[in-house]
Amino acid sequence: MNINEEIARLRDLMPASWRICTAIKSKPEQSEPLSSLAILPWQKGTQININFRLWRQLPEPQRDLLFLHEISWRQKTKWLQIGTYQGIAAVSIVGGIVEVVQGDATGIAIALLLGTIGINQILRSNKSSQVRVEADNEALEVAQKRGYREEEAAKALLEAIPAFARLIGRNTPEFTELIRCQNLRAIAGLSKTTIPDTVINDF
Repeated sequence: MNINEEIARLRDLMPASWRICTAIKSKPEQSEPLSSLAILPWQKGTQININFRLWRQLPEPQRDLLFLHEISWRQKTKWLQIGTYQGIAAVSIVGGIVEVVQGDATGIAIALLLGTIGINQILRSNKSSQVRVEADNEALEVAQKRGYREEEAAKALLEAIPAFARLIGRNTPEFTELIRCQNLRAIAGLSKTTIPDTVINDF
């Protein structure tokens, strides 16, 4: 596999809106085929890191869907998206600054507590099954615009999830992976059982 050619191919796979805010880097020292960096409040996009020695062991359709899922997931977990916990974190930061200026130790402690709660909830929701399933669905939509059939794309991602786990030395699926796989089986037409929203929304 030529690294530069694969990076160029993956860039062509992305929609234009993702392409302008996503960097792809070769990271031969990392233990995972694919990883990414969280989009921090002052950043517009993410960096995708690839260990091409491991990456080349996956078939191209699996690579495509894993790649699209990773970017979609990062785009859905931007810190500056409007939400309850983002609001709590923002208010606590502003309140904390005011309390520091006023020298109110109790106010500072409360602001720190609220800020910690808000940030922890943001991190937890960013890793939830709901967000990962939504990222899967968006990845399938993008793949269809690149010539994949929905069932074909769903099957490729379904096979890619355990294949990725094996490459990093893990044989036991995580709870979120089980939810994602069952959702993908239903989309691929391999199962009639769908996952209720109450289970997907598990955070």
